[in-house]
This record gives sequence, C-alpha cells and structure tokens, in this order.
Amino acid sequence: MVSRPASDEDVYLDDAVQIAAKILVVGHFAVGKTTFIGTMSEIPPLRTEERMTQAGAHVDDLMGTRGKTTTTVAMDFGRLTLSERLVLYLFGTPGQERFVQVWEDMTRGALGALILVDPERLKESFPVIDLVEQYGLPYAISVNHFDGSPVRPDGELREALDLLPETPVVTCDARDEKSSANALMALVRYLQERTR
Repeated sequence: MVSRPASDEDVYLDDAVQIAAKILVVGHFAVGKTTFIGTMSEIPPLRTEERMTQAGAHVDDLMGTRGKTTTTVAMDFGRLTLSERLVLYLFGTPGQERFVQVWEDMTRGALGALILVDPERLKESFPVIDLVEQYGLPYAISVNHFDGSPVRPDGELREALDLLPETPVVTCDARDEKSSANALMALVRYLQERTR
C-alpha cells in the first residue's frame, strides 16, 4: 500500500465530518415518546402509530392514559442537529412488553437512552429501566409532567426509582421544545462526561 501526503482536500473533508449519535427515547406505554420525538425533530418525524382497537384492549392497560387512541407499533424516528459536527438520531421504542424484540434490535449502536417517566405511574418505569440496564446503555431520566400531575422532589424520584447518584434526573413537558431540549442535553452532557 502506497501512502500519500495529506492534501488540502483531506483537511477539508476532516473538518466537514459530522458525528452521528444514535439516542433511544424509551419509556412505558403512553408516556409521551412519540410526542417528544415530534417536538424535537428538525425533520418530519417517522411515526408508526396505529389506531388502538378492541383486540388490544385486554393487552394494553389504558388506566391513567387520558384519551389515548393510538400506539406505536414499530418505532418513531427523528433527527436533531446540535452543532455543525454533532447530529442526534432519535429512535423511539414502543412501550409495550410484547415489543421487547424491537428494543433489542434498536439498542445496537445506541450511545444512550433518555427514559421518559410519568410521575403518576412510576412502577411502570421499573421494567423499562431494567431493560435499558440489561443492554448496558447509559441513561438519563426525564419526568414528563402531564397537565395536573404533581411535581415530586428529585430526591423522592431517585429513591422511588432506585437510581444511582450520578444518573441525571430532569423534568420536561414532551410538548414543549425548550424543556424537551433541556432533557436531551442532560443526557448528552452525561454521555460526554462518561467518555472523558
């Protein structure tokens, strides 16, 4: 193999290279993952939502879901450019246990996960956290505050979810771009700290 000296073109190409980071947005059924990705994506998001039918009524627990009529059946996908060199690809997983195989496929190549949590349904987050830890993904917790949901102190949430002290916990409203961006940035900062 013959090596050649670096040219001006090589230097230009190195400067133009973007870093693409795959981030999972996960959580239990009806916690706001599709809404979060739709809020954050700079492109029209890919959604695989289907209307919920009577056939799924015995499988999907709709308690506390406030008028949910659709559900993700494969994934959601969005893109967010954070800087000239860093682009996030956001993959939203379906929340039902029957889609666990989809999760396994989606974790390949992911740098981390943002776990959305409903403060009124904390116990539904345990299987999600367990699954993310099983796949070895670093994660941050984002408490998605729905209309009228109580605000719980971080310490109470950490204890209830049995989190390590270094695990970021932030609040957001998945419908609000600014608070959703803050949640995503908490995860990105955490991932950067872990690589130093």
